Amino acid sequence: MGGARIPNTGISGLYEVMLGTNDADYAKKYFADFGFKIVQHAEIIESEAKELYGVSSKLTSYRMQNGNIDSHGLLRILEWEKPLGDGIGYAPVETIGSRIAVMMTYDIFRLYDIYRTARDEGKKLWLPTEPIADDLFGLNTGERDFFNRPTLVRENAVYGEFFNHIFFQRYGYKIPGYGTIEDETKLSTSEFTHHDFIIDAADMSQMSYLSTALGLQAEEAPKLDGDWLKGPKRVFQMEPGFSHMYQGFVSPNNICGKLKFFIPNGNKTNKSAQQRIGEKGITLHSFYTPKLEMVHKLVTEHNLHPTEMMRNEFDELSFVFSDTAGVSWQLIQKTGETKNKPRTTLEFELLD
Repeated sequence: MGGARIPNTGISGLYEVMLGTNDADYAKKYFADFGFKIVQHAEIIESEAKELYGVSSKLTSYRMQNGNIDSHGLLRILEWEKPLGDGIGYAPVETIGSRIAVMMTYDIFRLYDIYRTARDEGKKLWLPTEPIADDLFGLNTGERDFFNRPTLVRENAVYGEFFNHIFFQRYGYKIPGYGTIEDETKLSTSEFTHHDFIIDAADMSQMSYLSTALGLQAEEAPKLDGDWLKGPKRVFQMEPGFSHMYQGFVSPNNICGKLKFFIPNGNKTNKSAQQRIGEKGITLHSFYTPKLEMVHKLVTEHNLHPTEMMRNEFDELSFVFSDTAGVSWQLIQKTGETKNKPRTTLEFELLD
């Protein structure tokens, strides 16, 4: 980040994934099986949606929460009466403009079998990748055997017309505050823990405002990932010789709700124009902060042209802006603590 000062904005981890659709009944039923329940519901007329989001369509919104986790990882369904288009839809992996939401599970092979069976039975617009295990955090020491068991994370992706997922399952360790699974959840899945963005950018300097305007911390300098890494190779279906630039950002106020940005190196389809607010699919994400006016001023100073601060469909003071890489955000004013107290320190607890 070049030593630039990071302002204390009080920003949350990523609060909501927002999914555009014209069929909220299906979306609500689908995400209920992942443990999401409706906690708020609102409607606004066409003129109000135009002022808030720039979309001339009646809007019905459903805010859904997984279990008791209200500090991050929520879902907002945006049911547009007149969507602007079908969005990116079912597209090749790492299509520029694609968004992926990530959640933890206790049974990744069960999820893989569900989507694999659906594809085999003719529901072709789901593409599951086979789960693969790796030691992502260098937690293994010494020779591995039955008694000195491997400490791993196994992950896979499911790419779809309706939504893009990444699932992961931990073996031999846990991270308190990073993925919470309620016992009664049908598919043994958590809130959204982090989020992937395939962006239309020349380099990661276009995302530096996440630190200097929003107050997020870059996890590290941009780095090159590629087909030599077995996890990214499998999850992103990398062909030999393919790579991408990667950088992650995290809130200083929550270890969860992380953001991961990818710039593909190579010839990839660019569908960023179909990622605008009002299209179907994941088109918008939100944060909250107790310092909305301060953040609005910083975003304005970064020439990112935010809307005026106004009440959204849930009567929350907010504003919306889009960046130069095709990513759109809503910032929400929220004071007081959430019921779920987020963790601010990343801790690995090894299990037997």
